[in-house]
Amino acid sequence: MPHAPRGLAVGLFGGSFNPPHAGHSLVAEIALRRLRLDQLWWMVTPGNPLKSGRELIPLAERIRLSQAIARDPRIKVTAFEAAHHVRYTADTLALVKARNPGVDFVWIMGADSLRDFHLWQRWREIVMTFPIAVIDRPGSTLSFLSSVVAKTFDHARRDETDAPRLARMAAPAWTFIHGPRSSLSSTAIRNEAADRAASKVSGSSQNSSQSSGAD
Repeated sequence: MPHAPRGLAVGLFGGSFNPPHAGHSLVAEIALRRLRLDQLWWMVTPGNPLKSGRELIPLAERIRLSQAIARDPRIKVTAFEAAHHVRYTADTLALVKARNPGVDFVWIMGADSLRDFHLWQRWREIVMTFPIAVIDRPGSTLSFLSSVVAKTFDHARRDETDAPRLARMAAPAWTFIHGPRSSLSSTAIRNEAADRAASKVSGSSQNSSQSSGAD
């Protein structure tokens, strides 16, 4: 777990990052600037309990790729959840809170994750642990309002102008942050890579067949 002295404002940005891409860097950049964070912990998780692990890139490789694109010195790429055998976000936040007294944390998530947030293990506990900053994502600007968590904790929503103070607020407190959006997605990147690999295999098979025919 990265070190954070008392009094710092720290963002927690978790995900499988399978693989990480410029869209993730954009979210981190927006969070650092709009929330006025001293640090941002880029937390590479062992895996998402709600998703299949069959296409999961090895953790060490996801850490390496994340470090390659997370260039701001305030960003700390970490995978401490694996070392502590933590699988669920609620347990991660409880661990972070217990080990870092005097540090103000804010959970950072993309608006696209808000749709299924109520399916996360002990999601209400997550909302009650740290303030939450929801960062705009393509196609999610309006749909987030219909999410279960937005309706349930509507009373805890703060105006976007309060974003610089969000980390210092007591939970529950959350805000939606608009800004530049990237259409990149890890799923699309994996699909494109799989298509390229399939094309190469198909091309190799055709070349082999043609060579055999020539002989």
